[in-house]
Order: sequence, then C-alpha cells, then structure tokens
Amino acid sequence: MAISLREFSERRPYNAATDFVDAIVARGLGQKTAFIDEKRKLTFGELQQQSARFADGLRALGLERESRIALLLFDTVDYPVAFWGSIRAGVVCIPLNTLLTTEQYAYILQDSRVEAVFVSAPLAKTIAPILSRLPSLKLLVLQGASQADKAALAGREVLLFEDVLARGKPEIATAPTISDEVAFWLYSSGSTGEPKGTKHVHSSLIATAKLYGQNVLGIRENDVVFSAAKIFFAYGLGNAMSFPMSVGATTVLFGGRPTPDAVFEVMRRERPTIFYGVPTLFAALLAHKDLSRGAGSDRLRICVSAGEALPAHVGERWRERVGADILDGIGSTEMLHIFVSNRPDDIRYGTSGKPVPGYDAKILGEDGREVGIDEVGELVVRGPSAAEGYWNQRAKSRRTFAGEWTYTGDKYTRDADGYYHYSGRTDDMFKVGGIWVSPFEVEAALISHEAVLEAAVIGVEDDDKLVKPKAFIVLKAGVAANEQLLESLKTHVKEKAGAWKYPRWIEVRAELPKTATGKIQRFKLREERAATTSPHKGTGAAG
Repeated sequence: MAISLREFSERRPYNAATDFVDAIVARGLGQKTAFIDEKRKLTFGELQQQSARFADGLRALGLERESRIALLLFDTVDYPVAFWGSIRAGVVCIPLNTLLTTEQYAYILQDSRVEAVFVSAPLAKTIAPILSRLPSLKLLVLQGASQADKAALAGREVLLFEDVLARGKPEIATAPTISDEVAFWLYSSGSTGEPKGTKHVHSSLIATAKLYGQNVLGIRENDVVFSAAKIFFAYGLGNAMSFPMSVGATTVLFGGRPTPDAVFEVMRRERPTIFYGVPTLFAALLAHKDLSRGAGSDRLRICVSAGEALPAHVGERWRERVGADILDGIGSTEMLHIFVSNRPDDIRYGTSGKPVPGYDAKILGEDGREVGIDEVGELVVRGPSAAEGYWNQRAKSRRTFAGEWTYTGDKYTRDADGYYHYSGRTDDMFKVGGIWVSPFEVEAALISHEAVLEAAVIGVEDDDKLVKPKAFIVLKAGVAANEQLLESLKTHVKEKAGAWKYPRWIEVRAELPKTATGKIQRFKLREERAATTSPHKGTGAAG
C-alpha cells in the first residue's frame, strides 16, 4: 500500500485531540463506548465533554499552554480524560510509570519541572515525602480519592480530580497548536543511566495510529482491545488509546498488575478481539492451567507482542493452543510505537518482520556502513513519529537522533527475504571465540525446553579471562533443579543454537529482574556479577 507522509511532515495548525476525540464524535459515534474500566464506562461523547472541561479547568487553575503536568495515574477512564484534556489545552502532559520509587519520582519531577501532578490516591504516599523538594510544583490533584484522602495531605494545596472538571466549562475550546509542537513527554526506562524525557509532537500520535494501527494491525471500529501494557508506556499508549480511538473502537482498561489470573479474568469478562502483551506474559499464559481457546475470549482474532523479541516457539504454541496469531514487532519510546513488524498475512515467527510502510530501516556496522545479509549491526530507523529529542540531554539527543535517522541501540540481522532478526541490545551482545553471540538466541533455545519458563543470558569471563555465556533460568512449576537437568539444557542449546553458544554455567532462580512491562533486565544481572567475587556461584558448573 502506498503511504503518503505529507500529512505527518508538513507544519500546519493541528491539535491531536481534534483527530482522536472530536472527529470520532462528528462521525456519529458519540454514544459509542470508548473506554471500560473495572467500575465505569466512558463514551466518546462523554470523553469530548470531559476533556473540554479538563482543559478549561487547567486554564482556570493558571496552567497555560506549554505548561507541564505529570500524570501518575492507574489505567481508569479518568486517564484519557486527563491526557486528551491536557492535549486539548496545549498543556504538555507527562505520563509516569506507576511502579517507580520515591527517589526515581524525585528525579523525574525535578528534571521536568512540572507545575502540577495528577496522582491516583494510593500512589500519593509515594510522592508525598518529596513534594517540598519540587520548587516548580504549584498543584497536587488526587484521582479516585475522597475528602479524607485530601485531608491527609493537610498543609498542601490539594484538589480532587472532580474539582478540576467542575471548574471547567464543557464548551470545546481547543488550543491553536501546530503539528510540530510538543504535545507530551515519555520518560525512558533509564536502563543505561538516568531516565530521559523524550519529547513527542502532536502529529506523532496519528502517524503511528494510521501507519501501524490501521495499515498493519488492521484495527477497526468494531474491535474491543485490551492491552496488558499500561498507558504510561509508549507501547500501551498506542495500544489502549491512539489506535482504537483513531477508528472509534472500544478499549478495556485494567488498573492492576497483569498476572495470568487477572488477564484471563478480563479476557473472559470483556471478550476483546485484540490483545496486546509482552513475550514473558505470553509465555506465562501458555504455562497456566487455565489457558483455553481464545485465552478466554471467544472473539479474539489477533494478538500483538513488543518490548522484546518473541521466541518462535512461543508464537507457534500460542497459535496452536489459542487459535490466534501474535504479531511480533519492535518499537521504542523514541519512535513512539512499532516500526518493524510481522503482519496478519505475513508472519514469520522468530523474526521482527519487515519495516512498517512509512518507515525506513537499515542495519549499520561499527564502521557506520550498511552490513550485508545475515551480518550483525545496529538497527537505525526513520519515520514520521520520531521524537523531537531528549529534554536537556543535548549530547544524548545528538547520538540518538542523527538527522532523519534514529539509532535504536538494538543489534539486528536481515535475511535474504528481507525479514529482520533481533540479536540483542548493543550492550547485551558479546563474542565467544571471536563470534558474536546473541543472548536472545540462547534464551530462546533455553525456553523452548519443556522445563524452562524464563531465561536470561549474559557474558561472563572464565578462569582464563575468556567470555562465555552464563544463563539464569526460572523453571516451570513442579520442575526440580538437578545436575542431570542442567546438563540436558546445555545439550539442548547446543542442538538448537550452536555448539559454541551453550551456557557454561546455569543458575536457577525463583524470578528474574524485569521492567514494569515484563522485559528482562540483563544489565542488573551483569551488575550483580560485577559486585561479587564469585561470578559463577550458583546451581550448575562449567562444562
């Protein structure tokens, strides 16, 4: 399909709320349910009215265009009201991860210099100790709170979410922003240093919704979607808001932790047609006793995976047992959503697929030149949803955003058929005997064994100071660790991935360190190794 990028690249008067809220109501879908959470529903018409009230409420509170506010909110129907209300007002909103520590919030809130924080009541205690350290902060707004919750923060200027709506008028008054104007920030996970505020413009949302959501995923008006990834992530923001809203579909929101039991409960109750997850969640669902056809939804037609590469056998087993394919792809905070992906009519499990139409990708070697077929290099991409840059991080912005091209930090190969194969993060890769080893490839071989639920692999020096793979694994329920099993796992990897790639050491753990999206954090395992004098300590021995 030919894609015209003019609407995304031309500087013009534009506010994203017009496309995602007002245009849907103008199509006659004002009475259609836009969002469902565990307690309430919100129609597109109600979203339009409440986002208008929220925008005017911000103005009444003295928050002007280009002011910054933080959204520390659980996924409820209030989230889209706050997000699209701030967009409508021209106020820059910053969705925040709800799983951070007090000091992590201190860094982000000080760095961003927000003037207001909208926070779900149970999370207020996490940021309460640092409020006095935020000189730019003028206002704290509690969502899902009572007057008693408000009173508990006596001595501070505190409003309830409902107070902000009550101060605003329902008349539509959208700020005259432009397509190139910054609309919102997303903070990176900070896996290689302090989190970076990634600035996205108004037109980026519709670019991802059309190029991936509509043209690749094929989302449509009668879809009901459920994303296990939360709205505060770039992945979840597209899944749960911009994609479905762009076509008038319905989104199921879940504010709790997406455990297999919780996911199955939502799937059975709301019967979504599209489900978004991450590889570790799909693997956990496959290992669960309650997995059934449709994963609980008799309407499930397609699933999506991102965040890390999906092992081939997970996708194949899911299709066999659930009856729906998983579209695996790669995206990033910097590009806002998926830019290389499999497609419903073109799925090759074990790959990330091909570039999404509208995006260009290439793989560069250490010399900056494009590598050949099946050669490892860094994936770089260009497309209309690239961020403007990082907030107050000039050097890092220059390294990541080089003209039209964005450097992803992901190592990839491209095969003769044009499919892209993930090899690992740039800082995760290591060489064994002078040959690059992809941790992902070894991990995929390990979890294809019937005894292994999760795996993470890092490079560790042996007694001769030569780097070899070390694996950390989580076994499936009921499986006992013993030397016979560990030796069989080494043999299994030799057969699946290659004789030189097998893990010389295997350590069994109850769990692996993960991000809030379920992505395994190999860097934490490397940090643990560096902090110990016995890096090979654990179950399993060198072989």
